[in-house]
Amino acid sequence: MSERLLAGVVTPIARQSYLGELTYERLKEIIVSGAFPPNEKLTVRSVAAALGVSTTPARDAINRLLSEGALINEGPKTVVLPSLTFEALDEITATRLALEGLAAERSVLAVAPADIAVLEQMQVAINAGLDAADYREVLKVNREFHFLIYRMSGWPRLVAMIESLWLRVGPSFNELYPDFATNRRGVANHLLAMQGLRAKDGAKVRSAMEQDIRDGYVRLKNMIRARR
Repeated sequence: MSERLLAGVVTPIARQSYLGELTYERLKEIIVSGAFPPNEKLTVRSVAAALGVSTTPARDAINRLLSEGALINEGPKTVVLPSLTFEALDEITATRLALEGLAAERSVLAVAPADIAVLEQMQVAINAGLDAADYREVLKVNREFHFLIYRMSGWPRLVAMIESLWLRVGPSFNELYPDFATNRRGVANHLLAMQGLRAKDGAKVRSAMEQDIRDGYVRLKNMIRARR
């Protein structure tokens, strides 16, 4: 990805201590949110320039993400975000259903009216992004919507495991659109999840979030089949 294009996706990190950790966290957040599509090329130089850091923290962040499987080497100075295979998609989806379903069901234990109000605002932003075909914004806010619910589970290790799965599948979320903008499947699932949260019905929240995963799975599987 060119420095100009990468700079259009991200904002520089404010200079402060723990720059290496901040660089890693920011780049991870970008990948998890689906800002980059599969097979997008990244270099140490482009990441450093976009985030406003030196090459050392950029290289360290890339190396950590390589070790986590979020990136793969394509050459001595270039890494890419890997595409999903059928096998990887099946494994990730089954694991997501188990972990995200559990987090969603537990979310009713800690949900407050203020949380639901924030989710409603996020959904307004998602709808506006769909209407404007701003799918990058939709993906960003969709990630925030999901993880706000998952954090309500009160189990940070569970949330960390879910995040590791999104690191691998996040780039492929780009392939859900424009189909998901047309049928609004994700919107319907989010609305059902919020209904469950208002009623403190953990089973309903779990069902809605699991359906969201299954809907995405069907679309992603079709896209892999079309590429082959």
